[in-house]
Amino acid sequence: MEKRQRQLVLNKGTEKFIFRYDSGSEDKLLEALIEQAKDERTDFDWFDAAVLSFKLTQSLISQADELLHKNTNTQKLIRD
Repeated sequence: MEKRQRQLVLNKGTEKFIFRYDSGSEDKLLEALIEQAKDERTDFDWFDAAVLSFKLTQSLISQADELLHKNTNTQKLIRD
C-alpha cells in the first residue's frame, strides 16, 4: 500500500489543531491525540481527541471501501 501524507484538522474557536501523519502510522497519531489531551497547557481536550479519532475511523473505513471496490473490479476483469 502506498504511504501518503494525511492530516486531520480540528477548528476550535479561534484555534486550529492540525495533525499530520503518514498512512500506516495511525497508531502514532492516536498516541499523539492522547498526549495532547493530557497536556493541560493546551485547550485540546478529551472530547477533541474523540472527535478526531472518530474522523480517523471514518477515513480508514472509506479507504478500506475503496480498496475492496478496486479489488472487486480487478477480479471481475480477470474473470472476463
